[in-house]
Amino acid sequence: MNPASPSQPILFGIKNCDTMKKAMHWLSENGVAYEFVDYKKAGIAAANLPDWAARAGWQKLLNTRGLMWKKLSEAERSAVDEAKALQLMAQYPALIKRPVLDLGGELLVGFSPESYAEKLK
Repeated sequence: MNPASPSQPILFGIKNCDTMKKAMHWLSENGVAYEFVDYKKAGIAAANLPDWAARAGWQKLLNTRGLMWKKLSEAERSAVDEAKALQLMAQYPALIKRPVLDLGGELLVGFSPESYAEKLK
């Protein structure tokens, strides 16, 4: 599911997320062909997390500003290290910052029109 060098970018996320919609709109408007994978429905987040953390850093992947983070217990939110972060993101895929754009050698986490333009034009 995560080839070393995909023929086109793979956009991972949750379909109904506003940030995802912005990223998909930007990609379409700029003529960038991509494959979309809803990791919540496909159930593949846990399998990809170790690779994503190695390539982008678990701190960048963990969304501590979203509603799901706020719903966690104090015990779940305390003393988070890489192992705990990966376990929480596998258990609650909504904790993964969206979108995750796999360019093969590089992984872009979150959406920024500037970073997309820099890496995809």
